[in-house]
Amino acid sequence: MTVLIDPPAWPAHGMLWSHLVSDDSLDELHAFAEANGIAPRAFDLDHYDVPDRRHDELVAAGATPVSGKELVRRLRASGLRIKARDRVRKH
Repeated sequence: MTVLIDPPAWPAHGMLWSHLVSDDSLDELHAFAEANGIAPRAFDLDHYDVPDRRHDELVAAGATPVSGKELVRRLRASGLRIKARDRVRKH
């Protein structure tokens, strides 16, 4: 069971963002997010989006830093990955 975080590389809202995922369960991911003050609205079906300013803090709290490729590989292997075509957005 591991919570993973990739480097801040995704631009939005004037900053860069990381993805926070679990390679085991969404329960583990939600518990980690709640324990670290990440708002539920940051959850996007299989990951949390977190701003660059939180990256080091989340690593210190126990998230394992990995590359973006490794994060996706492990998320897919866990069976928790939601494919882009399966994402339904609320408007």
